[in-house]
Amino acid sequence: MMRHYPEWLKQPFSPDGVAREVRALVSDLDLATVCESALCPNLRECYSQRQLTFMILGGTCTRSCRFCAVDHGRPQPMAADEPWRVAEAVRRLGLRHVVITSVARDDLRDEGAGHWVDVIGAVRRENPGVTVETLVPDFHAREDLLRRVLEEGEPEVFAHNVETVERLSGLLRPQADYHRSLRVLRFAVSLGTGSLVKSSLMVGLGETLDEVAQTFNDLVTAGVTHVTIGQYLRPDAAHLPVMEYVSPERFRAYERLAYESGFRWVTSGPFVRSSYHAVDAISDIGKRLPVEIAGP
Repeated sequence: MMRHYPEWLKQPFSPDGVAREVRALVSDLDLATVCESALCPNLRECYSQRQLTFMILGGTCTRSCRFCAVDHGRPQPMAADEPWRVAEAVRRLGLRHVVITSVARDDLRDEGAGHWVDVIGAVRRENPGVTVETLVPDFHAREDLLRRVLEEGEPEVFAHNVETVERLSGLLRPQADYHRSLRVLRFAVSLGTGSLVKSSLMVGLGETLDEVAQTFNDLVTAGVTHVTIGQYLRPDAAHLPVMEYVSPERFRAYERLAYESGFRWVTSGPFVRSSYHAVDAISDIGKRLPVEIAGP
C-alpha cells in the first residue's frame, strides 16, 4: 500500500476566484459534476478554467466500482428538468465543448439512454455550435441503447472507459466486464456516425507493461482512436489501494507506446483523467508522436 505522495503529485496553486463562481453556478442549478462526486484532483484547476464534466441521471450509481468515489445504492427518480438545467449551465459558462457523463442506471428500462438524448438535445438547442462529448456507462452493450445515444444524440466524441487491464477489470469493476466495454467501443465505431471514439486507462494498480500494451492493442483493434492514461489515486480507505505511483518518465513511455500502437491522439500523465482538457481531443487532432521520449 502506497502511503506518501511523490513530488510529481504535488500540484501548483490554481486561482480560486473563477472556481468559486463555477461551484456557485453548479449549486444554483442543482447540478452534479463528476469533478466533485468523484473527488477529482484537478477540480480546482479545471473549474478555474471553466472546465467541468456534468454528471446526469442523479448522484447515486447502481454499481459499486472499487476505484470510484461516486455514491452507490438505490438512485432517486430522474429529474425531468435536468436537460434544461445542464443547457442553462452551458449557456452561462459560455462553453464551446461540453463533456457529459452519468452514473450507471441499471434500474431503468432503458438504463437512461433516453434521458441522455434529451440532455444532449437541450444543450444543442440552447447553445448553437457547441460540441458534445459523451462519457457513457456500458449500457450492458445493448446495441439499441448505444445506437440511440449515437444516432439521436450525435456526439462529436463518444467515450467509454475500459479503466484498467483485463486481468484487473473484475477486481475494479465487479458489475462490468472488460470485453463488454470493448464491444461497446467496437459497436460505436461500426455505426459510422462520425463520432471520435475515445477510452481511458488508469495505472498504478499492479498492471504490467505487457498488459498495458495488450490493452492498447485491444482498443486500437476495436477502432478507438483517442486514449487518456492517468494515475489511480485512492479516494479513501474503502477503495482499492494504490500499488505504485507511476513516474512522469513512465507516463511518457506509455504515451509513446500508445502512439506506436496506432492511436491518433494520446494524453498521458499523473493527473490525466478521461475528461481532462477534453476539448484538445477535437482541437488538437493532428497531434503526433513526440520526437524524444524517455524510457520507463
